Amino acid sequence: MIGGIRPKSQTPPGERHAVELHWESTKMSLTTFDPARPAANKQASGSAATAKVTVPLLQQKKELRHPITAVTAYDYATARLIDEAGLDVILVGDSLAMVMQGQPDTLAITVDEMLVYTRGVRRAVKRALVVADMPFGSYHTDEREGVANAIRFVKEAGAEAVKIEGGANRASLVRRLSDAEIPVMGHIGLTPQSVHRMGGYKVQGKTLAAVDRLRADALALQEAGCFSIVLEGMPRELGTILTAELEIPTIGIGAGPDTDGQILVLHDMLSLTFAPPAKFVRRYADIGASIQAAIGEYKQDVESRSFPSEAESYHLPTGVQL
Repeated sequence: MIGGIRPKSQTPPGERHAVELHWESTKMSLTTFDPARPAANKQASGSAATAKVTVPLLQQKKELRHPITAVTAYDYATARLIDEAGLDVILVGDSLAMVMQGQPDTLAITVDEMLVYTRGVRRAVKRALVVADMPFGSYHTDEREGVANAIRFVKEAGAEAVKIEGGANRASLVRRLSDAEIPVMGHIGLTPQSVHRMGGYKVQGKTLAAVDRLRADALALQEAGCFSIVLEGMPRELGTILTAELEIPTIGIGAGPDTDGQILVLHDMLSLTFAPPAKFVRRYADIGASIQAAIGEYKQDVESRSFPSEAESYHLPTGVQL
């Protein structure tokens, strides 16, 4: 028990019974996630793999305790692979400033640049919910400007939701975005756009006072209309408490395993970044090493004149001589 709240992992097996939710339009079903029945989980995930992910569907996943899967993507090719793998959410994160542009932080990316990347992702996606990060400065000075920029992401880039960083101080903006029919994903805890104020990328919520502030922030965002909240860089215990207290889904990144879903930066999980990974990053493949090896082999083949080969070259038609 944490703060009087029972983590999901301690839920008695008898309560983790299968629940089916039917959609008449898709004839798909979603079954409650049960850690004790991996085969059933795989079948349930497959049965809904082609259903379009929407904001209401994510809410249903929380209620049915079916984990939400999310990852970042910044271009057509990776977004298509992610979507075809059946993930629920693709976030076009402002982390692309660091991952794709080599910036030291996320602060330099502009709205126009984010729109370009978001359009590429949108063209690749058929099923996942596409969420666009609102970059630093696009909603900080004026709420009307924030709404106008969010509308651009929906109209010009095809985003289905936007993500903004901050807690209770963003509640008024969330209300205005919701009034404009734009779904909003919140983001609290370690918020990268606040790197200078925080003095670096540091774990948040490590004192009782900080825990109280983050709980107040989360509830304020929910009340204002956020459909989900990213919980980043906080103790597992706090991630568990917030997930239990909130009625809307929580998406964790460095917030422990008890959140309603998880998100990672694609390039982090594939070893395509050049800095040491954060503690919460699990490396699922070393694509960076594979790419480097392939490029090195290509270099050798060109220098040895073994590429292109005779079979890889075009030839004049028979009977045509120069």
